[in-house]
This record gives sequence, structure tokens and C-alpha cells, in this order.
Amino acid sequence: MKVNTQDYNDVTVVELQGELDGDARELFRSTITEIIGRQKTGVVLDMSGVGFIDSQGLEQLLWARDYCNESRCELRLAGLDENCLKVLEITRLDGEFDHYAELAKAVKSFA
Repeated sequence: MKVNTQDYNDVTVVELQGELDGDARELFRSTITEIIGRQKTGVVLDMSGVGFIDSQGLEQLLWARDYCNESRCELRLAGLDENCLKVLEITRLDGEFDHYAELAKAVKSFA
């Protein structure tokens, strides 16, 4: 997995590329922890480059949601492809996240 971040005022966009699975755990957690440490009020996970999520990837998303909530930061998902969205729907986790089809709309939702 590759991770790039970009700040938009108090919101950080985390662009994920590759598979969100157990191999990405350390990089994913360290990225989210670092962003929260900078006291950002919002995080958008740009999932447009993610084509696969396994159970450990779902666990990471839930961890990020909980960690953000504990830190008074809001988490949004953007750009979920059809397969990833279906995984969230099948596991009934789609209602656990605010998700947007477009990255720009997810970033603007913090305004």
C-alpha cells in the first residue's frame, strides 16, 4: 500500500493506493496517528485507489473511526469503488462511515 497526505486547512486527505489488508496495518495506523497528533479536525480517506479490502482492512477502518472519535476528529471516506462499497454493505458497515462518491464533496462536507 502507498499513502500520500495533503492538508486542506484543518482537514487532511489521506490518499490510499493498493490493497487495504493486514500488510498495510502499520503504515495505516502510523499515518492516522500522526495526523491526529497534529490536531486536525477532519480526515478524509481517499479510497479511489483501493481495489480490495479484507477483514483486517475493515478492522483498520473501524479502528480509524474510533480513534478519530476519541480525538474529536471526524472521519470521512471518499471514492469507494464498487467492490469496496459492496464489502461495506455486505458487512453492514456502510452505515458506520460517512462516505462520498467524490473527494471534493467529502472535503467540502467539513465546511
